[in-house]
Amino acid sequence: MGSQLSVAPPIHRQSPGAGRDDRGIAPASTGAANRETNMTRLDAARLSTVPAGEVDSAVEKPLALSIRGLSKVFPGTQALRDVDLDVRYGEVHALCGGNGCGKSTLIKMLSGSGPADRGTVTINGKQLDAANIDAQTSYDLGFRVVHQDPPLYPDLSVAENIALAARYPRTRLGRIAWAGVRQRAEELIERYGIQASPGTLVRDLPVSVRTQVAIAAALQDVDSGRCVVALDEPTAALPAAEVQVLLGAMRQLAALGHAIIFVSHRLDEVLAVTDRVTVMRDGRVFKDHRTEKLTEAELIESIVGRTAEELRPQRSAAPLGEEVLSVSGLAAGPVREATFEIRAGEVVGVAGLLGSGRSELLSAICGGLRKERGEVRVKGQPVDFDRIDQAIRTGVVMIPEDRPRAGAFLDMTVDQNMDVSVLDRYWRGLGFARKRMRVDAAKLRAQFGVKAPSGSVPMRTLSGGNQQKAILARWLRRDEASVLLLDEPTQGVDVGARSDIYALVRKATAAGAAAVVVTSDLEELAQFVDRALVLRNGRIVASVPREELTAHRLNELVHMKSGGKND
Repeated sequence: MGSQLSVAPPIHRQSPGAGRDDRGIAPASTGAANRETNMTRLDAARLSTVPAGEVDSAVEKPLALSIRGLSKVFPGTQALRDVDLDVRYGEVHALCGGNGCGKSTLIKMLSGSGPADRGTVTINGKQLDAANIDAQTSYDLGFRVVHQDPPLYPDLSVAENIALAARYPRTRLGRIAWAGVRQRAEELIERYGIQASPGTLVRDLPVSVRTQVAIAAALQDVDSGRCVVALDEPTAALPAAEVQVLLGAMRQLAALGHAIIFVSHRLDEVLAVTDRVTVMRDGRVFKDHRTEKLTEAELIESIVGRTAEELRPQRSAAPLGEEVLSVSGLAAGPVREATFEIRAGEVVGVAGLLGSGRSELLSAICGGLRKERGEVRVKGQPVDFDRIDQAIRTGVVMIPEDRPRAGAFLDMTVDQNMDVSVLDRYWRGLGFARKRMRVDAAKLRAQFGVKAPSGSVPMRTLSGGNQQKAILARWLRRDEASVLLLDEPTQGVDVGARSDIYALVRKATAAGAAAVVVTSDLEELAQFVDRALVLRNGRIVASVPREELTAHRLNELVHMKSGGKND
C-alpha cells in the first residue's frame, strides 16, 4: 500500500480478537461519536504542513480534469449550460454556488451517474464524449466521488460497507476473508479518525459518522496513483473535530499529487483549504478565483449577488408574548435534566457537542423519544406525547436533522410534500379538491421562495435549500403551529438560502410562534437566536442572554468541565 495519511491521532479500541462475532468483526463500542475539539472557526494552519493558496501562478500544475461545453437538460430545467472547467493535480479546487446552480449535477455527470447531453471531458489525459461516460469508465480513469447523500447499507456493518465499495477480499477457497475485511476497516477508521468500530451497524451511527464512513470507503484506494477526488458537501453533517481531520486529509491528498474537487456551502472551509474557487450560477461557470486573493465577503457576493451585510440574520426588537413552551426536569435518552421556557416571538438556540443530547432534547419534547421523567407544557397545558402526530395536533412541529430520511418524502411531488400537513382541509367526502390544492401550493411556493420547475416534480429533484424551504412551508402553513423545533435547519444549504430560511422562521415568530434551534454552527447560532441554552452531558448548564451571545462564549461553555475548566 502507498503512503498513509497521518491526519488523526490513534483511537483506543478493543484488542484484536476481543468480543468478535463469527466473522471476526467487533461489535459497536459505547460512547462512539462523542469527540469534538474546542473550535468554532477553522484554523487553516492546523490543516496541513502544505497550506492552501501557496501556488506559484507562473508555474501551472498539470491538468487532471478538463471540461469543455458540458450541458445537461432535465424536464423543465436547464441544469448545466456550456460548463468549462480545469482542475489541476496537487490542488484543492472548490465548486461553490447557490442551491440548484448545478454543482451536484456536474459531479454526477463526471461520475457516470447520468449522461450529459453534450460536451467533452478529459480525465487523466484521456478525452471522452461526456454523453458516453458511465460509472465504470469514470472509476477506471481515476475519478472518485462522495455524494451529498452517500449510499450506504444501514443493515450492514462499517467494515462490510467499506468492503462493498472495493469488493470483498477472498481466501484461496473463494470464501470471504473476514480478517482482511476487518483489518482494512481498522486501517481506515484509524486514518480518518472515525468514532466507530468495524462491527458497528451503519443504521446505529449518527449522520456525521455515516458521512465519514462513506468518505473512507470512497478514498480507500486513492493512495495508489493519481486520482481526481470529488467531495460533494462532505462536511455538512460533521462536527468541528471531524471537519478538521477531513480537511487535513484533503490537503495531504493534494500534496501527494491528487486533484481534489471540494463542493461546499461552508465558505470558511473553502477559504481555509482550497487553492482555487469556481463559482456557478444557473448552471454556468460565473467566476473563477484564486483563493489566496479572495475574501469571504467577495465570495458571498459572487455566489448570491448580495452583500454579506444584506444576508446577516436579523433579530426582532418586538416585545415577547406569553409563554408558549415550558420544559421542567425533562429526562430522555442521553438528556438527563432539561428545564427552560420559551415565549411567543422568541428564538432560543441550543448549543452542545455531538452526543450532548441536543437532538434528543427536541425529539423528547415532540414525542419522538419517550421521556423518562419531567413535564412539558404547551401554552400552559401539560402534555405527554406518545407520538409525533399528537404533538403536531397540539401545534408542536419538528424539522429533523436527517432531511432525506426523516423530513422529506423524496419520491412524492413538491406540492404533495407541502400538502401532507393539511390534507383534511381539502377533503370533500368523495375526494380531494385538487384544483384548490394546486392553487394554494403555487402560492405557498412563491411565499416561501421554493424554486422548482413546477409543483409536480419529485422532491428529490430539488436542491437541499429548496427542500428545506418546502418542509418549512409544510408546517408553517398550519394555523395552529406555535412551537417550531428545528434541528440543523441550514445543514447543506447555501448562504443565500440560509438567510431566507432564517427570515421565514423570524416571520413565523413575529406572528406569535416560538422556535428552538439546534445547530453545530456556533457563529450562526450567536448571530440569529435571542438567547442560547448550553447542553453538556445531557444537562442544561447555562443560558446565555442576547447581550452576551458570541461564538467564542458559547464555545467556552460547551467545552467547559464541571469544575470550570475547559476540556
